[in-house]
Amino acid sequence: MNLRLLCGYGGRGMALMLALSLFVPSAPARTVPVDDLRERTSQQVAAFLDEFSDVKCTEVVTQEKLRKDGKTELHQQSTYDYLVIMSNAGGELNLNESRLALKVGSGASKKNVSLLVSNGFATMFLIFHPYYADGFRFTETGAEVVEGRSLSKIHFEHIRGRKSPVALALRGREFALEISGDAWIDSATGNIVRMTAGVNQGLEDIGMKSMLSDVRFAAVPFRGQKEVYWFPAEASVEVETPRQHWRNHHQFTDYKKFSVSTEEHVSTQ
Repeated sequence: MNLRLLCGYGGRGMALMLALSLFVPSAPARTVPVDDLRERTSQQVAAFLDEFSDVKCTEVVTQEKLRKDGKTELHQQSTYDYLVIMSNAGGELNLNESRLALKVGSGASKKNVSLLVSNGFATMFLIFHPYYADGFRFTETGAEVVEGRSLSKIHFEHIRGRKSPVALALRGREFALEISGDAWIDSATGNIVRMTAGVNQGLEDIGMKSMLSDVRFAAVPFRGQKEVYWFPAEASVEVETPRQHWRNHHQFTDYKKFSVSTEEHVSTQ
């Protein structure tokens, strides 16, 4: 079975599990009303998206096919130059991932064994973008300390019939996903530190049992710039059908700003 998970492609698209954060028992963080926090996060995401489309990074993708006992049957690793291209034609937000292969397909390989192709993880934050946020229901579920940081935990759930950046591409078709999950957010800044999401029902008709994802963000400073943005650092997805089980891991490193310059030469003759 060929599966492709997409996120953030012109009103369509996402993918999905496994980046662990360390939860440290501590005094509870100060909670913020969910509407205020959502608005703050939406503003931060909108500003972040402009910055994110001006950077490139190195992406390492590890694809695994698992046996029934959980051990790896097939392992493959690829490295890419990665960037996201954004457009806003006609008021519709469109994001496209660009990957330039540096090293593809290292690791074991077997004939007739399919791997999961997972795209769009880096743009899971679009759930909070003003263009999509009205398509989700947000609930404040308390405060937690994650890796020494006091964070607000927000549960999100897609509202059926509303637009969403999340879909599953399977056998040449796209299926809307009723996704839900949690986000850990710095209430003072609106920066997203971690997001988990998944679908565990309503997939039986396309032969899938469950999908789970986990995306972790990290602060990335740039020389000569005071603002520090939290860019995707790693993301994982785990997908299971009645007969097959896959797990992919994406790692994003070495963020750099890029710019395009032009020179005009005028003839003096």
